[in-house]
Amino acid sequence: MTKRNKHFNAEFKQDAVNYYHTSGKSLVKASDDLKIGQSTLAKWVADAKKNNGVVQHRGSGNYSSDAEKEIARLKKELRNSEDALDILKKAMGILSN
Repeated sequence: MTKRNKHFNAEFKQDAVNYYHTSGKSLVKASDDLKIGQSTLAKWVADAKKNNGVVQHRGSGNYSSDAEKEIARLKKELRNSEDALDILKKAMGILSN
C-alpha cells in the first residue's frame, strides 16, 4: 500500500486552525474530526501562531518575489548541471578502463 501526500488549499488550512481554536477540542480530537494528521494540524496551528492567526500558504511554484523565483531557477539549473557532470565522470571512468 502506498502512502499518498494530500494537498490542502489555504482556505481549508485556515478553516482547520479556526475550528481547532473555536471548538475547544484537543488537537487529537480536532484532527480526527477533520480527518487530517495530528502533526499536520499542529504545524498549521504553530504557523498561524507565528503569523497573527493567519496560516501561510504557498503553493508549488509560487514565489514571494522575482528574486526568489530566479534563485529557484538557478538552483534547479545547477542541480541539472551537476547531475550531467556526474554522468560524464562515470562515462569517462568506464571508457578509460
